[in-house]
Formats: sequence, C-alpha cells, structure tokens
Amino acid sequence: MTDKEILNFFFELGQLRRIKHEGWRLAGIEYPDSVAEHSLRAAQIGLVLAHLETYENPLEVCAMLVFHDIGECRIGDLHKVANRYVQVDEDRAVKEQLVSLGEVGESIYTLWKQVEHKDTRAGIIAKDADYVEQGILAKEYVERGYVSAEDWIKNTSRAVKTDSAKRLLAELPHTTSTDWWHGLKKL
Repeated sequence: MTDKEILNFFFELGQLRRIKHEGWRLAGIEYPDSVAEHSLRAAQIGLVLAHLETYENPLEVCAMLVFHDIGECRIGDLHKVANRYVQVDEDRAVKEQLVSLGEVGESIYTLWKQVEHKDTRAGIIAKDADYVEQGILAKEYVERGYVSAEDWIKNTSRAVKTDSAKRLLAELPHTTSTDWWHGLKKL
C-alpha cells in the first residue's frame, strides 16, 4: 500500500459528501442529506446503542458505521424502488475499493461485511443504528412538513432487532427534534 493509494482512497471517500440519500426524494424531499452526513450520525448513534446493548466493544460498532456505506462511492445510493429493477454488486465494489490497502482494507471489508450481512452481534447493532438514524431523520423531515417520510419511521421500527433500538424508535413519536435545546437559552 503506497501513500498515493491511501490518498486516492481518502479522496474517493469524499464522494460520500456529494452523494445524496436518494430514497428521500420519493418522499418529496428536494435536498436530502448526503450519505456522509448519514454515516456520521449513524456512527455516533452506533456507539451509544452498543453501550445500551452492553456490547463489549462499542468502538467496533462505531467503526463499522463509519465505513458501512463506502460502496456508494462507486454505485451511488439506490432507493428501494430502483433496487427492484437494478442489480448491483456492492460487494465487488467494496472489495475493489479496498484491495490496494492490503491488511487495512481487509479489516475495513470485515467491518463492512458484518453490517451488510447482519451476521454478528456487532453487525446487528450497527445495522440497527443505521435504521435509528434513518428514523430520526424521518422524524425531522415529518416535522418540516414531508408527511410521506412517516413511512421511514414505521419501516425502521419494524426492521430493528435490538431492544434499545426498539425503545428509541418507540419514543420517537413522543418527542420533537427541537426538544434538546429547550431550557438551554441564557436568561
């Protein structure tokens, strides 16, 4: 692995700032969040969710989520309707992205694969954090008037597996996205 190969990988990761979450456009959202924005909050949620689930290595879950959407640098973000008609080999895209990174790339691929396949406890927690982030963003969009985003809250609530994610999404209808700052203003 050369320094140039590492830098090329970093530049490719920058694509995630430009790729928008296309599924939100189906709900009428003209300017949806980027994949990078989603990945950051999902990783933050993942760390907390791993603690709530008493997982022994919360940083592993966080790392999984930092890299869980890297294939989208090459294939874009395809929403569920597009997936009905298009077959994409994201596994191949991720492997090809990481091959020049040697052992580091193999390590990232192992993290990515656990989220994709949900075949480990950490992968399940990470995927739940991905869903919780989508549910939270859907709540923010609903509050802005995009009522179609309500479907994401229902769908993510049905998809999660961990008790903590189920509790958080069940609480979502009883809060607003602005509750956090109430009472923090200086008098």
